[in-house]
Amino acid sequence: METIIVTGGAGFIGSALVRYIINHTDFAVVNVDKLTYAGDEKTLAGMDSNPRYSFEQTDICDSSEIQRILSHYQPFLVMHLAAESHVDRSIHGPDDFIKTNILGTYTLLEESRAYWSKLPSAAKQAFRFHHVSTDEVYGDLPHPKDAIDSADLPKFKETTPYAPSSPYSASKASSDHLARAWYRTYGLPVVVTNCSNNYGPYQHQEKLIPLVISRALAHEPLPIYGQGNQIRDWLYVEDHVKALVTVATKGRLGETYNIGGMNEKQNIDVVETICDLLDELKPRINKYAQLIQHVEDRPGHDMRYSIDFSKLQSELGWAPKETFESGLRKTVQWYLNEWAK
Repeated sequence: METIIVTGGAGFIGSALVRYIINHTDFAVVNVDKLTYAGDEKTLAGMDSNPRYSFEQTDICDSSEIQRILSHYQPFLVMHLAAESHVDRSIHGPDDFIKTNILGTYTLLEESRAYWSKLPSAAKQAFRFHHVSTDEVYGDLPHPKDAIDSADLPKFKETTPYAPSSPYSASKASSDHLARAWYRTYGLPVVVTNCSNNYGPYQHQEKLIPLVISRALAHEPLPIYGQGNQIRDWLYVEDHVKALVTVATKGRLGETYNIGGMNEKQNIDVVETICDLLDELKPRINKYAQLIQHVEDRPGHDMRYSIDFSKLQSELGWAPKETFESGLRKTVQWYLNEWAK
């Protein structure tokens, strides 16, 4: 049985990936997760009974443990998602981001290289290391309010120069460079993906969409940074994990593929849409939008992200299936059902 190691498999995107692999492929999965605040085994309820699923509670910075896991499970693919990912946390405490995102990636690359170098010829040729990253490494894009013709606004391409703004995005940019260097210098068979903002079931409540839902249901203020006109490209998590498996198994080695949702929305519009859905699905006397409060913007806040995923679409045939409207409705309904239990 061919085995995939997924680091960070108890996190939001990682758990969606594990569920997808188990439910839609014949591969075995080893979930390597430290189970920090962002990891939750409940996202993988029922997996323990599946003979194709294994769990290892391990810090990716622990080289001896990573070496043991690689040697024991003999994977043909490592999909590296484990990361500290919340921008606000990185501003107030960057240490964990440097350790996990940079040193952890280095440890995985080195131990994977050692493991790969000793494989028999056929297994060595089949092995891949997939490094999963973010569009935030590219920095900022022009905003429609500053453009003469918004139709000509640029998008992030795989060739866009890196210009990270936060400690989080800087740490992810560093890990991207390491992954590419290990391909260029050592020949480790690496592919890299950079995705836009994910959303969907099981996301940690510090992220925008679940934060707004939970605070609205508790009738608490809904904080919006600045005017709320920051633009993000929203990608439904199930669309994302399908793209990850496609790139990991079929992408060209040494290449980077951008993954986007084709859903550019202002933060204020996202929050107001959530409020409208809650008005419909769980109505109250007062409209939820009355809870919106504008607060001081965070330092170094990028104004716009937008992904050009045409390379992925043309080479590997992937495109998102979910619209923002359909995906957000599914997400809000899932949280209402989950929190009603």
